[in-house]
Amino acid sequence: MTQHLAAPSTGTSDGAPGHRTGWWQDAVIYQVYPRSFADGNGDGMGDLPGVTARLPYLRSLGVDAVWLSPFYASPQADAGYDVADYRAIDPMFGTLLDADALIREAHALGLRIIVDLVPNHSSDQHDWFRRALAEGPGSALRDRYHFRPGKGENGELPPNDWESIFGGPAWTRITDPDGTPGDWYLHLFAPEQPDFNWEHPAVADEFRSILRFWLDMGVDGFRVDVAHGLVKAEGLPDLGAHDQLKLLGNDVMPFFDQDGVHEIYRSWRVILDEYPGERIAVAEAWTPTVERTANYVRPDEMHQAFNFQYLGTAFDAAELRKVIDTSLDAMRPVGAPTTWVLSNHDVTRHATRFANPPGLGTQIRTAGDRETGLRRARAATLLMLALPGSAYVYQGEELGLPDVTDLPDEARQDPSFFRAEGQDGFRDGCRVPIPWTRGGSSYGFGEGGSWLPQPAGWGELSVEAQTGVEGSTLELYRAAITARRAHPGLGAGTAVEWLDAPEGVLVFARPGFVCTVNTTARPVRMPVRGSVLLSSAPVSADGAEFELPAETTVWWTV
Repeated sequence: MTQHLAAPSTGTSDGAPGHRTGWWQDAVIYQVYPRSFADGNGDGMGDLPGVTARLPYLRSLGVDAVWLSPFYASPQADAGYDVADYRAIDPMFGTLLDADALIREAHALGLRIIVDLVPNHSSDQHDWFRRALAEGPGSALRDRYHFRPGKGENGELPPNDWESIFGGPAWTRITDPDGTPGDWYLHLFAPEQPDFNWEHPAVADEFRSILRFWLDMGVDGFRVDVAHGLVKAEGLPDLGAHDQLKLLGNDVMPFFDQDGVHEIYRSWRVILDEYPGERIAVAEAWTPTVERTANYVRPDEMHQAFNFQYLGTAFDAAELRKVIDTSLDAMRPVGAPTTWVLSNHDVTRHATRFANPPGLGTQIRTAGDRETGLRRARAATLLMLALPGSAYVYQGEELGLPDVTDLPDEARQDPSFFRAEGQDGFRDGCRVPIPWTRGGSSYGFGEGGSWLPQPAGWGELSVEAQTGVEGSTLELYRAAITARRAHPGLGAGTAVEWLDAPEGVLVFARPGFVCTVNTTARPVRMPVRGSVLLSSAPVSADGAEFELPAETTVWWTV
C-alpha cells in the first residue's frame, strides 16, 4: 500500500492543498484527460509518466486534487470508458508501477488523486462477457449482463425500444457458437460497452473488490461514471418514445436515475469510511432536477455530485442566479457541498461556448468570437471560484484554450462521430493535447507529435507563453485559487447574500468578501465595494463609484 495523506484534526486550511479535514467541501479539483495531458514516452499519446512529470505544475497552480479520466486496460472503443480489466493499466498509458509512482509523487506534493470508475458497463472484451458469448445459451455469466431474447417471430427485433446514447438501438444481437442468431444484449452506449446487471450479486461483489484494490493503492477517491445508470427498471419496460436523447435530463427514465442505485452507493460509503485520509466518491449523475442529484450525496452515500445544470447555464445574470440558488438550496438539506464546473472532456470548452449565442447547447461546432468568448470565460471562472463549495477545472481551461472546431473528419476519433444518430460526436475538439511550450512538434506535449492535430498558434496559449505574464489567463487562475484559499470568506459554505444590482449584473456577499459580475456587453457604473482583490479585466476603482467593464467579474475584500 502506498503512503497516504493524513488529515489533521483541524477543519481549516493550513495553506497547502490536501492537508485539512473535510477537504472535498471546498476543493479545487483538476481534471486530467490522460491521453491529452502529457506524453512521457514520445509515442504521441499522453500517459501516466507524463502526468507524473507535470505534477509540479499542478501544485504551482494551487489545486487540491487531480481527477484522472480512465487509464484502465481497454480496447479504447470509447476512449477508455470501455474497460476490459479494472485492475490493470492499458499499455498506452503505462503500468501499475507507473500508477503507483504517480500516486506517491502526488501525495509528496500535497495533491490528492481521484480516479474514474466505470461501473455501468464493461468492454465487450472483458473476461466475463467474452466467456458469456463463448459458453453459449445458458451460460451463468450471461446473467451478469442484460441478455434477453428478441421480439418478433424469430427474435429478430430488440427486446424493448430503448435507444443508445450514441445513437441507434440500445441492443445488439449476438451469434451463438453454433452460428445461429442468438439473444440480444443491452448497451446504453456503444455496442462495445455491454451494461452490467447490478441485480446479480457477483457484480456488486466485484466492484467492492475493485474499490478496495485502488484504495489499497492509495487513491483518494473515485469519480463514478454514469452513476445514475446502474439500476434498470424491473422488467425493462418500453419507454414508448423516439428521440429519447431529447428526454434526458427532463424525466426519470427506466434506465437512468432509478432509486435502486442508492443502495449500491450506501454499501460503497461503508468501504470508503474504513480507509484513513477521507477518501471520497463523486457522482456523475444526470438527473431531471438538482433535488434528485442531491439524493446521491446524502450523508451515507457519496460526497459530491457534478452540477451539470450549472455547466449548461448561459452567461446570463438571471439564469446564473437562478441555478446558483437552486443548487445551494438542494444541497443544503443533505449537508453536501455544491459543486461548480464549466468544462470537461465531453462538452465544448466554455471559452468557445460563451463565444457563441446562448441556446446552442454544450456541444457547439462553430468557433464564435474568440475575444468575447475568452472575456466571458475569465469572468465566469472568477464567479465559479467565488461560490461556496467545490470547483472543477478541466485541463487547459486555465490557459483559456478554445475548442478546436475545425478538426478534419479524418482526424476525429470520437466514436459517436461515426454514428448516424445520437450525440453530435464533436467531443474531440475539447480533447486536443494541451500546449506546454511555444514551439516543438507538439508544443511540449511530447517528442512524437500528438494523437489529435493541434492548431497553428497553439504555442502562444502555452504554459510557457503565459507563465509570469501579468493579465494572462494562467496567472488569473493561479491568483484566484491562491486568494480563494487564503481568504476566510471563500471556499466552503452553503449560501450567498444577494445584493441589489442593475439588470444583467450579479452582486453577492460572503463574509468579508463581495463579488460583482457584469454579464452584459456594456460597462455599468457601480458603487465601490471595498478593495479590489482580483478582477478578470482591468478596473479602476477610485472614489465612491467605478465602471464595471462589460463581461467582467471583480472580487472585493470588505
